Amino acid sequence: MTPSGRVSQSAFDGSRLRVILLLDLYEGAQEQFLEAYELMRKQVASVPGHISDQLCQSIENPSQWLITSEWESAPPFLAWVNSEEHVETVKPMHSCVRDTRSMRYSILRETGERQPLTPDPRSKGAQVAARVGDGVARHALTFTVKPGSESKVAELLAGYESPQAKVDEKTRLRRTSLFMHGNRVVRCVEVEGDLLAALRHVARQPEVRAVEEAINPYLEQDRDLTDPESARVFFTRAALPAVHHVVSDGPAPARLTRHALYYPAKEGRGMELARLLAGQDQAAAEDPDSPVYGSTVFQRDDIVVRLVDITGDLDLDPAASLGLKGAGKAAELEPLLDGAAIGVEGSLETERNIHRLLSHADMLPVTDRSSAES
Repeated sequence: MTPSGRVSQSAFDGSRLRVILLLDLYEGAQEQFLEAYELMRKQVASVPGHISDQLCQSIENPSQWLITSEWESAPPFLAWVNSEEHVETVKPMHSCVRDTRSMRYSILRETGERQPLTPDPRSKGAQVAARVGDGVARHALTFTVKPGSESKVAELLAGYESPQAKVDEKTRLRRTSLFMHGNRVVRCVEVEGDLLAALRHVARQPEVRAVEEAINPYLEQDRDLTDPESARVFFTRAALPAVHHVVSDGPAPARLTRHALYYPAKEGRGMELARLLAGQDQAAAEDPDSPVYGSTVFQRDDIVVRLVDITGDLDLDPAASLGLKGAGKAAELEPLLDGAAIGVEGSLETERNIHRLLSHADMLPVTDRSSAES
């Protein structure tokens, strides 16, 4: 039977991963870059899930380089690329590189002697198949502000003027949703076309730069956006990638509300927690009676955020809203979730704690803006 949900982004389809990094080097920086690459290559070779990598130089322009790497699947790569170890490993390259662009692809077909592709056993029999999307890329950023500054930061973030939606002929901003949970800020963006081009476009807008400068004094992690290295490290650490997106194939209901739910994971369990929620949202997309129409799961380290478009009120079906519909699903979440961090301790199989978890996980909406041009 053909699934009724459309999955456009997923780190959990079980296929091997090809990562492509395009680099433009400063003139005269080739030797320094090669030394930095050798150090990085040796460290990456020991990372679980890494298979191989290649370094290539353009035959047409010697300042243009290409690094490709292959991984057993997306989760081990994402765990590595989002780690503090990775941030430190790539620092020596920054002074050599004028511009970079990273792309990640699931391997669906190949020729040669290699054994046929097999799905990740944790994917529960999922077949490697092309995903069908909606032409939209999704990404999020997260950072924390100093305790006590939350209301001021929310006021600043809610008050900025939206940047122009059109980036170029092929790229435009579609929607920006911003939420807070305590002193944690999460900004989710939807882009038609080139995500990187859109993020750079937004960062250059005067109204956005003014707000970013205004919140600088309140950030727990210092940054200087006029210093490329400081900005690069901040936004690298703030990246909260989308690891799964699914939407029902049915017509969009007339009334949908958007919520963000925060699931702090126990140390080292973030990817498992994200995988559990992704599987639940896939099931919800195939259930015409589910109130969850669409969902995006974002994950970095032990931070998991689930963005849901839902019919009706969030608390009408707490288990479905939380992605815990079905026998035993709350019990599966329990060993993965840092209940103490979110103020919910004890068994999640009680109705009281399910309601409590929904209340504590529901993030404060700050702003949600859609572009009329989209």
